[in-house]
Amino acid sequence: MTKTPLWLPAAEALDLMQVRPQTLYASVSRGRIRAKPDAADPRRSLYHRDDVQRIAARTRGRRSSETVASEAIQWGEPVLASAVSTVAEGRLWYRGQDACGLAGHATLEEVAGLLWESAPPSFVADGTAASFAPAQLKDATPLQAGLLALAARAATDPPSRGRSRSVLQAEAAGVIGTLADALLGPAPSSTRLLHMRLATAWHRPRAADALRRALVLLADHELNASTFAARVTASTGASLAACLLTGLSTLTGPLHGGAAAAVQALVRSATAIGSEVAVREWLAHGRPLAAFGHPLYPAGDARCTSLLETMALPPAFASLRAAGEKLLGEAVNIDFALAALAAVHKLPADAPLTLFALARTVGWTAHALEQQATGQLIRPRARYTGPTIAG
Repeated sequence: MTKTPLWLPAAEALDLMQVRPQTLYASVSRGRIRAKPDAADPRRSLYHRDDVQRIAARTRGRRSSETVASEAIQWGEPVLASAVSTVAEGRLWYRGQDACGLAGHATLEEVAGLLWESAPPSFVADGTAASFAPAQLKDATPLQAGLLALAARAATDPPSRGRSRSVLQAEAAGVIGTLADALLGPAPSSTRLLHMRLATAWHRPRAADALRRALVLLADHELNASTFAARVTASTGASLAACLLTGLSTLTGPLHGGAAAAVQALVRSATAIGSEVAVREWLAHGRPLAAFGHPLYPAGDARCTSLLETMALPPAFASLRAAGEKLLGEAVNIDFALAALAAVHKLPADAPLTLFALARTVGWTAHALEQQATGQLIRPRARYTGPTIAG
């Protein structure tokens, strides 16, 4: 008898489980099934036989479609098929390439070329972008300016539906250039690479390589909240500017791109009263510790490790890391690393969110292009829990 291999392709895993692909991907996202890239084709994944068989034995014939649907909007759900990126075996992969490996040498522009399946773009505002800049930008904060600039373009740029991929890729580069101008000011003619623009705008030339590494690590993270929001917008055929505006708006939330600000506040508290006391106080008040743990990285956030290995932690951050990991049993994550990066290089307080926003535009665009190619509208149903309907 032929022995079943330890790692199974998706078709065999689905046949064993007798489920739709979305259910398989959900089990991977929740850590129930181990997955790894297929060495023969890194765009595909293989699934651990023992995990597949265990899940199949528990779930076959037990859950109705209504039950599955009612659980769909939870962490790790819904699941959409995507070839852009994935987290598998504790690593982040961009179209089959290790993001941490790319962070050692690649630029954000090169990663954009990989994720968009194009030549590396140049993030320069296109010729029409200047006419979209409202007068309020001159008095706005960088975040306000970014949101206003994207909103202005979203109101006038043409829909994405029905336009060629190459045209949309060129437009995306211009939209990202518009956002960069709003966040950082006009680009110097001699500085086109985004990490160099950041280093110049913040007057920190020595931070350029660390900024490059951070941008690469933040470029995409499969179906996170802001990416899902951008994909929903893309599914309607809206303009790319509208997709990026949706993503940026979602990113500003304290549970997403704004988490580094909470880390900075925790560091200030730790400096004032001591790290262990500060952590205990935050926990006592029921406040989440954004600096520690990540559901997709049970052994520690690989992006955080990659970024922290380039810097010596300031004493306040080192003390907080030790106290938090001791009390929580969770390793620090990318939000901690971004806050530490800003402290080490004396960057502006809003630098973590700016880095996150500019980097993630690349991933939002990749997902918008992928969603647009499907021609499908993302439209979940609600499970009604309101008052009884009369009649």
